[in-house]
Amino acid sequence: MKKAKITQVKSGIGRPQRQKDTLTALGFKRMNQSIEKEMSPQVAGMVDKVKHLLKIEEL
Repeated sequence: MKKAKITQVKSGIGRPQRQKDTLTALGFKRMNQSIEKEMSPQVAGMVDKVKHLLKIEEL
């Protein structure tokens, strides 16, 4: 599977609770935090729901 570096670039403050929960489920705790993830269909779906808050780079 492909790996991706995902960085949170916008805050979850003022967003719907589902989007906040998705950021938490992905493992984000703070702004500008980067995480490397395997892009499984489940992770890709979560990233797609909050893509407006993230920056995605394929590795």
